[in-house]
Amino acid sequence: MCYYSASMQESMKPDGISEEPALIEVKCESVSEDSPPEKASTPPPRGYGPAAGRRKIRQTADMERFFERMRQMQNSWMSEQLQQSQEREERLVTTILESNNKVVSTIMETIHSLQPSTAATPQPCPPSYARTVSVNVHDKMGLTPLMVAAQKGFTSLVEILVKHGSDIDMRDRAGKDSLMLACYAGHLDTVTYLRQCGASWQSQDMDGCTPLHWAVDGGHQPVISYMIQDGCEVDVRDKVSLWTPLMHVSAISGDTAVASILLQAGADVNVRDKAGKTPLMVAVLNNHEELVKLLLDNGADHHIKNEYGAGAADMAKVFERENIMNLLE
Repeated sequence: MCYYSASMQESMKPDGISEEPALIEVKCESVSEDSPPEKASTPPPRGYGPAAGRRKIRQTADMERFFERMRQMQNSWMSEQLQQSQEREERLVTTILESNNKVVSTIMETIHSLQPSTAATPQPCPPSYARTVSVNVHDKMGLTPLMVAAQKGFTSLVEILVKHGSDIDMRDRAGKDSLMLACYAGHLDTVTYLRQCGASWQSQDMDGCTPLHWAVDGGHQPVISYMIQDGCEVDVRDKVSLWTPLMHVSAISGDTAVASILLQAGADVNVRDKAGKTPLMVAVLNNHEELVKLLLDNGADHHIKNEYGAGAADMAKVFERENIMNLLE
C-alpha cells in the first residue's frame, strides 16, 4: 500500500509561475495477500448483548407474575360472588317456603271455615263463587299437591295438606304414592310423618315396586334403616322380574353400604329372579366388583346356574371380567 505526501515551496512571481518544483514523497508498504482486511471496531447497537437478554427475561417473568396475580384475584372475586349468590338464593328459597307454608295454611283454614257444619243451617251460595277447593287433584304430570310436597321434602306443607284432607294413598300415572316419592328422594322427616299417618310399606306401583325398592334405588341409608326398623319386608319382590331390593342394588347402583344394610337385616343373598339369576350374577353382569366381594363374603353361592345353565363365573368369562374372574376362582 502506498502513501503519497507532497511539500511545495513556492514563491510566486507576479505572473503566478512557481519558482521551484514541488517535491513529492511516496511511501509504500507491502500488504500480504493472505492477511484479511482490517475491520473497523464498531460497538454493537444498543439493545443487544447478554445484559439486554437478561433484562428481557426479567421483564417477561415480571409480566407473567403480574398476569398470574391478576388471574388469582379474578378467580377469588368470582368465587366470592358465586358464594354470595348461593347464600342469597338459599335465603330467598327459605323465605319463599316459609311464606308458602303460611299462605297454604291460611287458605286451608279459610276453606275449612267456609265449609258448612252439620249443625248449621246451609246458606245459599252465590252462583259466581265456589266455596270449596279440592286438594286431591292431579296436575298435567299426574301429581297431587301432596306428592309434590313429599317429593320436595316440605314436611310442614305435607302436614298442612294432610290435615286438610289430602289423600296419602293417591297415585301418579306410574302408580307411585307420596310415600314412594319421599323414600326415593331421601326425606326421612316426610317419610316418618307419612308413615305415622298410615302410609303402608306394602304399597306397590304399576311394576310392583314398593317404597323399599324406591328407597334403595335412591341410595338413602337413613331412610332404609328406618324402614327396616319399622318392620318393612326386606325380600319383597316386584312384579316384572321378581327382583328384591338387593337385586336392585346389584343391577343399578352397586352400592355396598346399602347392600350391607339389607344383608344385615336378613336379605336372601341367593334369591333368584324370574330368569334364575342371583344377586351375585347380576352384580357380575354390571361389573360391580366391590359388591361381588361383599356378596361372596356373605355367603353368595357362585356355583348356582340360571335357567340357561350359566353361572356367575361363566358370565364373567363371557364379558371378560378378569378382575371378577379372579374372585370367583
